[in-house]
Amino acid sequence: MEPIGLIGVGLLGSAIAARLSAAGYTVLGYDLIPDRRLGAATAQAVADACRTILFCLPTSDVVAQVVATLKLAPATVLIDCTTGDPGAMAALGEKLARSGTDYLDATVLGSSKVVRAGTAVVMAGGRRPVFDAASPLFRTFASRAFYLGPYGAGARMKLVVNLALGLHRAVLAETLAFAHACDVSPTDALEVLKAGAAYSRVMDDKGEKMLHHDFTVEARLSQHLKDVRLILDAARAKHAKTPLSQVHRQLLESLETAGYGDADNSAIIMAYEPG
Repeated sequence: MEPIGLIGVGLLGSAIAARLSAAGYTVLGYDLIPDRRLGAATAQAVADACRTILFCLPTSDVVAQVVATLKLAPATVLIDCTTGDPGAMAALGEKLARSGTDYLDATVLGSSKVVRAGTAVVMAGGRRPVFDAASPLFRTFASRAFYLGPYGAGARMKLVVNLALGLHRAVLAETLAFAHACDVSPTDALEVLKAGAAYSRVMDDKGEKMLHHDFTVEARLSQHLKDVRLILDAARAKHAKTPLSQVHRQLLESLETAGYGDADNSAIIMAYEPG
């Protein structure tokens, strides 16, 4: 198998790299932080050696900046796993298509822990044949992969999903704090919540972390704040009403100011701690 390139070897990138390697792929990865690199001293070294390159970077602006520096060989395929601005990602896909480079905005649903377990979900936009060709890669770290339409479609769906997912975490945090205030054991409350109609998979992923204030990073709080800001930008552009997400942004901003930006997003529980 040809080597797979990876630019951005953080939480998500390293998890994808581990799954690809376990499936027998050789991964050549570059990151600004030297200790994270997987055999590549520069991003261009990745582009020189690999015809398929995955991007796992903080924002779509950073992706565009990196892509602009690269000399890409013919028939290179760029798979962008960044959660970014759908309009910017669509524009990048169209620009690359004019130069003969294929692009997928293949956003990933799931924390690094979920990716390492191989149970993430991929939501992709771009040309259908490119998606079909990339499907074996997606199967190494995702239980399902959805083709959703042209460039930007995957990024739009990721914002839709992240709106619900982030609010589920905030609701769980508020519920556990409310239970404690009402002299109900939060541990008991979580068990009962899981048993009935109020259940959400967020309870499995983040419930114990919230109870024990275990904020070991699986997905950073500041990254989700970035996503919420993207959601609100898209909502303003489309005149969609998102009052809950506006409150959610305020909670996350207060926590980032308090120093929880690099903590796991389960740290949303700290917004409900006594001041």
